[in-house]
Amino acid sequence: MEEAGKVRAPEELRAEAPGGRSSAAEDALEVSWVQGFSSKNFGFINNHTVCYPCGNYILFLDIETKKTSVLQCQTGQVGAFTANGNRQVLAFSDRKLNPIIYVCTFPELNKLTELKGNVQLDYTLLALSFTGSYLASYSSIPEFVLSVWNWQENILLCSVSQPGVTATSLSFNPMNWQQLCFVNESSITVWHIERNNDEHHLKQNPVKLPNGQDSTSPGEDLFFPVSHSEDQYYGPVLPVSAIAGLVGDEAETFTGTVYTYKPAHSREAVKLLDACSSCFLAADFLTPGNKYCVSVTASAEVQVWLLEDGTCLSKLNLNIEATAMACCPSSNSVALGTRRGQIYFLDITNAEAPRVVYRIFPSKFPVLSLHYDQSGQFLIARATEGHIFILDARPSKLFQVLGYVVFADEILGISIVSDLKDDTVEVVVLLNVAEVQRARLEIFFLSSALITDNDKYVNEYGMFNASAIRKDKYDLDYPLSSAVRLKDNLVYGYCTRAPFICKYHLSEENKLEDPSVYLSEKRTPSNQFGSGFLCLSPNSRWLASAAKDGVLFIYHTFTMDILAQKHCHSYQGGGIRSMVFSLDGKFILVNGEKDGALVCLKWKKIDNIEAEEADHHWHSLLALLNKSTSDENNVLKSMAEWQLDQESTLESLPEEKFKEAAFKSSSVEVTEDGNITIWYSASTDDMSWIGQIIKKVTREETERFASQKEELQMGIKKLRKTIQKMMHENDQVPDTEKLEQQEFNLDTEEQERTQAEAEQKVATVREEIEMKNLANYYLQNVIKHECWDAMYVKGRAVKCFHMACEVKNYPLQERSEEELETLEKVLRLQKIETADLKKKNVEIESETVLPEDRGEKAEVMADENASYCLTGSLSSLYGGDTSILYHQWDLHTREQKVNQIVLLKDIIYKVKTAFNKEFDTVVQQKEQEIARVKERNLRIREILAQLDLQVEVWEPSLADDEKPERALTVQDSEIKAEKYLTEQEREKAELLAKLEMERRNAALNNDRLRALNDMMGGMLEVRKEDILKMDISPPPFISKPENSWNEEEKKIFSEYEQKVKELNEEKEKYRGALENELKKLEASIQETTQHFDETVCKLSEKKVKLEMVIYQEELKIVYLVYALLLDEELGTREAGLHHFLVKKENEKIKTARTIQTAKNKIEAYRDTRETATAEEKNLECSFTKHFADVPANLRDELFQLYKHRPKAPVTGMLLGTANPYVDCSGSAEDHKEALTLLMKAMDELDSSEHMPKGLNPSVWEHFCLARRKKVKSEELVKWKDRTLTEMQTFLQRRMDENKKIESQIEAIFQELTWLEEEKMKLQLNLTVQFLLKQGQVELQSADIPDYTDAILINKSVIEELNCAIMAQGEKKIASMVECKDFSKGIFQLEWQHKKMRMQIEDLKQKAQDIVTLPISKDRQLFLTELNYDSNIEHRISVMEQTLGIMDKLHKKNVKHQQKRIKELEKCISLKEQENYELSLELKEMLVSVSERRHIFEAADTQHVSQRIAEQRYQEILKQKHLRGLVKEQEEQFEILQGEVARLRSRTFPIL
Repeated sequence: MEEAGKVRAPEELRAEAPGGRSSAAEDALEVSWVQGFSSKNFGFINNHTVCYPCGNYILFLDIETKKTSVLQCQTGQVGAFTANGNRQVLAFSDRKLNPIIYVCTFPELNKLTELKGNVQLDYTLLALSFTGSYLASYSSIPEFVLSVWNWQENILLCSVSQPGVTATSLSFNPMNWQQLCFVNESSITVWHIERNNDEHHLKQNPVKLPNGQDSTSPGEDLFFPVSHSEDQYYGPVLPVSAIAGLVGDEAETFTGTVYTYKPAHSREAVKLLDACSSCFLAADFLTPGNKYCVSVTASAEVQVWLLEDGTCLSKLNLNIEATAMACCPSSNSVALGTRRGQIYFLDITNAEAPRVVYRIFPSKFPVLSLHYDQSGQFLIARATEGHIFILDARPSKLFQVLGYVVFADEILGISIVSDLKDDTVEVVVLLNVAEVQRARLEIFFLSSALITDNDKYVNEYGMFNASAIRKDKYDLDYPLSSAVRLKDNLVYGYCTRAPFICKYHLSEENKLEDPSVYLSEKRTPSNQFGSGFLCLSPNSRWLASAAKDGVLFIYHTFTMDILAQKHCHSYQGGGIRSMVFSLDGKFILVNGEKDGALVCLKWKKIDNIEAEEADHHWHSLLALLNKSTSDENNVLKSMAEWQLDQESTLESLPEEKFKEAAFKSSSVEVTEDGNITIWYSASTDDMSWIGQIIKKVTREETERFASQKEELQMGIKKLRKTIQKMMHENDQVPDTEKLEQQEFNLDTEEQERTQAEAEQKVATVREEIEMKNLANYYLQNVIKHECWDAMYVKGRAVKCFHMACEVKNYPLQERSEEELETLEKVLRLQKIETADLKKKNVEIESETVLPEDRGEKAEVMADENASYCLTGSLSSLYGGDTSILYHQWDLHTREQKVNQIVLLKDIIYKVKTAFNKEFDTVVQQKEQEIARVKERNLRIREILAQLDLQVEVWEPSLADDEKPERALTVQDSEIKAEKYLTEQEREKAELLAKLEMERRNAALNNDRLRALNDMMGGMLEVRKEDILKMDISPPPFISKPENSWNEEEKKIFSEYEQKVKELNEEKEKYRGALENELKKLEASIQETTQHFDETVCKLSEKKVKLEMVIYQEELKIVYLVYALLLDEELGTREAGLHHFLVKKENEKIKTARTIQTAKNKIEAYRDTRETATAEEKNLECSFTKHFADVPANLRDELFQLYKHRPKAPVTGMLLGTANPYVDCSGSAEDHKEALTLLMKAMDELDSSEHMPKGLNPSVWEHFCLARRKKVKSEELVKWKDRTLTEMQTFLQRRMDENKKIESQIEAIFQELTWLEEEKMKLQLNLTVQFLLKQGQVELQSADIPDYTDAILINKSVIEELNCAIMAQGEKKIASMVECKDFSKGIFQLEWQHKKMRMQIEDLKQKAQDIVTLPISKDRQLFLTELNYDSNIEHRISVMEQTLGIMDKLHKKNVKHQQKRIKELEKCISLKEQENYELSLELKEMLVSVSERRHIFEAADTQHVSQRIAEQRYQEILKQKHLRGLVKEQEEQFEILQGEVARLRSRTFPIL
């Protein structure tokens, strides 16, 4: 293996370096080491070395020594990759156009061969066989070709195209190179590489994957099933491909199945390579720059590398989003910038244990780049929004933020120039000026005074004063993407428009006056493409140029000669992201954009003067930094580690949550140009440096000017009151003396500015609202157009007045012209067919006269055809014309079914239209009813007003569902917010209000109208309706006492009373009339509305029936559509089978040709093999002739040696690796290899040790040559036998394939025949819809009966058959009744006979009993006693008395026993309590016994323990005695209970 870090590139690969650059420049740099692991692919090249691609390189890692070597691909990024540890070879492809596959050896890293195919873009997979020189490749778009190569002979053996297949894995079978496993995203295929002598063929064999239960199911062929299944109701079940409508090759592979496989975890893995969580972001050298370097990834994974060989010493993962990194020259600290704006500082004084020691938070703006000056005093941080922060780079100052600078334009880059003599730093800022297509340089200066006396050079907000940093501005003539500055006012810039580097001298001589632009002195072509950047070496002698093509150029800064170039990255990987020189200039770190490779370059060929100057600069720089570096490192070591878990978690938050958290607290900064910058902070700990300064300044200003602020506020309040008073006084004076409103404004300019800002904000808000309104308006128009305007009949409802009943109409779209033309065409065709059918019927009737019964049946059939039952719907009753429909028995062709669907849709449309007309009539009726009710309500309100009644009047109205167009208009009452009026609308409203006020004032000043209103209520005549309001005024003397009235007054009073009485009667009469009229009006309203409700209910019932009719027609459409779909699926299946048939026939032709060719080759090869066999036999026969002059005994011995063969040779490779995989192929290469090994084994047999004694050495040599020739001949025959066998096997396989294809073709013909039958069945076996009455169809179960053998016939046949069956049934019933009556008489006679026999037996038994009856005392008493019954009653009474006494005695005994039981239970409970207490005592005694046992054992008190034991024994005996008593009492109690039960049963046997 090569030395660690050594890069090898074969000369053949070097010759293909892009661009044709000079070899001297290419050889000036060499790769020292490469790091990175893209986790794309890797493999073992031998037992202890693993290799993997990374960018333009292939890395080889020794897993034992951890040393790395590198192989570079000079043509760009490494594409596909594979390795073979058995033969120690690897293969990889490049990623250029028309890519090439390279095969190299290890550890020599020599190129063995190049494989050039017809691939245009890229190879995706490569695989090497375990044994043999075979390689498989798979290309991507556009070829998708799988190829097999013999890389040793550079021959393409075979290939096959798989369009559109994306492969994921490719590998050879280690046991057999003729099996190749190919895995794509959905399947696994094993390709067999079959060989016919010198021909190779790829034959695929799909793998049956396991199912979810880890078992392989047999799996049916979903395209070509073995058997056909058919549903009795839905028809035949077709393959998925036919249902999907697939016809071509995709129909054979379309299965709709997804297989998943979950690998089992066996043992814990050992981590060998750790892939970075993201690509390298930046890399830099750690001071002093010749031992360590540091890299960081985008996820803030910091790694420390040994510069000598690239060994990874340590790793630290911060788990944040990093954006920049730089190493400090004055200490072993590393600055790391993040997207959140924080800067982390790492201590790497111990390279094996890096740690975070501090964190600075300058602002919320993301950090874009970090730069240190050469002296290590300042850290310049570039952030977004044109901010540049200057920090003290020393750990002893805790990395203090000194200040910041803000630029108006976009910052493209920063370059640092340090003057170590003057102790100043120049910061060159490259800006992108948006107004002009040119670049601008702004240079400001930093001195050490900024650190020592920082407060003098910054303002209160932390921004540097313009005088402190001395800004200079330079406009350049070209737009640049990067720029660097040298000490003598030289600037180099990388142009963005063209690939060249511009050289500028910032002097007045090169400045153009108008416009003020500096012109470039020289433009050097860069020979690069894509955006690039420049980097200057520490000694300013070398200028590095890097771009997106991945090629690094190094120029001499004075002559711009190319010193070196290196193709270290590629454009496929995004080119070069960053690069940096070491302080001594010996090393260069380059990392790619996306390829994940970090490359360390070193000089291979360099001028001695250049090297000495770089070394001198390095030593002089170290001399200046040594003292400060030592001190700062000591401070850095003493700093405590920053606890990442204690800081804010905003770093790991998503962007939205981060912003949300940041809005919790905010501060505002007003810049000099009037811009407002808002700084957000979640808390004090997470507040940025700028935010803290602003907060501090705000707090100090508030405290400093608190008294002045209060005085100003008081003065403002006083001034406001004065102005308000003046304005109030101004309102009181006449109009001629009034001042304008604007004259009271103290600061007109401020007011105008404030109003302008407010108007601007209002305009912005108005614009946003208008845009939202416009979007909503557009959405409204779209919805309105699709759901309202496009509707020919709008959807609406009608509701009842007094019931919860609602009926909706059918919303209908206007039929398009295409639909109407289709309908007209179908109707025209239907009329033609009907006319043609009638003509044919007339001809048939004229030729044939039907019999009378046939005619009657035809009339019956005609009547049935016209019936609703056979039509299958009731649409003809509701506006549909079913006469235009095809008969359900005539829908055989596809065209008829399509036409029937069109006609059915037309019927549905007409039915809905007819209902909508009736619906519109009801709607108009409701509107009329509402109008009538409103008219009556006017009279009702008048009557209620006259009767002075406060009663709510029922006012019906149309709901929103009944007037859906209301939703399209917005009423003013719906808007809750105050209406916004424009200036014109406001003026118009004021004018109308003014006119209305004038009209009212004119009405008030009209004396005539005012008098009329006062005297007669504004009326000249008295109306009848006003009678209830009339009142007779009493006479004026009514207030005097009645006894003081005179006759005249009394007469007047009596007349007054009479008038009052008459008026009251008139009022009552009129009131009654009004009340009657009110009742009539209310009754009329109630009657008409209820009548309308009945109409709506009838309409609702009709709507339900209409729904049924529509569903009937839609059901027909569903059946027809399903039949059409099934017919289409059958047609698709037929087309797919025809395509499959053509494909199989072509395969059969191809296979037949292959078979014939194979037979011819076998015949030819058999002749060759027979020739070889004859030659081998001739050699054996000629042995005696060649050695005839040798003695017989020696000749026999030589013949035995002639037959002797060495043991079967085993390759050293297999012996060395102890590998079980053996090559079983019979190729020419294998034959040569086996023959070579055999010849080596023959060397031992040819040695003189095996020579027979007495044999001439010359004869022995001749013998050895003859034996070798014989062995070679035998091996040749064996190899030809194997080849012939292989060719015969190949022929047999092709013949088997031919038979299989023939069987498949036969099966296809059978399938096509079955499809024809199914299509015919589909045309003849129609689905007919019948309309049956409810309750006419009854099923025993929910399952649909089997109608497979049913036929459709005339109902009259069934009825006649039923009548005949019923007649025969009645006859049978009459015969059965007659038989039953006769049998009944026989049974009755038999029963009487049996009864008499039983009576005879009873009489005989009674006679016998009388004879044998014994005479007992009871019977004697019965016979002798006259009052036998009274005697029995007396005895019964005595027994009842006895039973009563016994019962009382029994109850007494029971009570006594119960009392005894209670006492026993009480005793038992006491005993249980005692037992419980004893158990407690027992526990305590056990404890005491245990304690005393211990005491006894300790004190030997045996006699005490014996006494205690005796006492315990007595207590136990007592307990045992008590338990015995309890048990005896329980037994006695049980005996007593048994006795009581026995007495009860004895005394009361009935119970």
